[in-house]
Amino acid sequence: MIRSMTGYGEAERTTPAGLLRVELRTVNHRYLHTNFRTPQALSRLEPEMREWLRGAFGRGSVNCTVRLDAEFALRPAGVTVDEERVAAYLAAFRDLGERFGVPGTRDLALLAGFGDVLIRDREPDTGPELDPEELRAVIQAAAAATTRMREDEGQRLALDLAARLEAITLELQHIEREAPERLISERDRLRSAVRELACGVAVDEARLVQEIALLAERWDLHEELVRFRSHIELFGELLGADAAEAVGKRLGFLVQEMHREANTIGSKANHAGIAHRVVAIKDEIERLREQVENVE
Repeated sequence: MIRSMTGYGEAERTTPAGLLRVELRTVNHRYLHTNFRTPQALSRLEPEMREWLRGAFGRGSVNCTVRLDAEFALRPAGVTVDEERVAAYLAAFRDLGERFGVPGTRDLALLAGFGDVLIRDREPDTGPELDPEELRAVIQAAAAATTRMREDEGQRLALDLAARLEAITLELQHIEREAPERLISERDRLRSAVRELACGVAVDEARLVQEIALLAERWDLHEELVRFRSHIELFGELLGADAAEAVGKRLGFLVQEMHREANTIGSKANHAGIAHRVVAIKDEIERLREQVENVE
């Protein structure tokens, strides 16, 4: 069964470095395109993450968000006051005021401006490093959840695509039935026109038959109908292919070929009823094209 390129999946795991959480969002894209939002400490692993995702997705735009809630990062750092330095500053200010007659007050704001008065207790700059294998496992779990959603969406797409193919097949059956009728009608019209122009003169029936035969050859739709049905048959086979196989590009190519055959049938139709059916077929092909753009 085909897969849609629209999906969402998430996974999380508790690791020695903290709670690791991965979210994946995928939308349609002609090729595989990956975009990451990761903590600075994990940005060095983006090349590896890109390869892990490449193993899960064939096409589509993949947005990967990684969060690491580390416990060590949540502990507030303590602050110590250097009392001796504060006393030295206050004595210096007092001496300046008395010796030089400088007015002013000494307050906390003034003292806090000196960076060596308040000393921040040392906290570890980093906690335990995240094992890349832990990250790989969580990304693959999120990718598996995303794939399940893409497969569910793919089943609904397949039903819609199959309905479009059935509608096209029905129109082709009508065209195949109506095609010979237009030749008979044209033959009768030509005979009537020739007799009218001949004004009673004997008509060369062999020449008339030859002209009708040439006309029938130019209007023949057999080859186009055979190729069109072949495209439909292959399209149906790809809809039922293994979901692990990316078939979106091939389906898109078949849609283009169907449109080409529809144009040829329309140009050869010379029949109002067939022309109307070609318009209906093109409408269904356009719906196929829109849906196939979201197939992996």
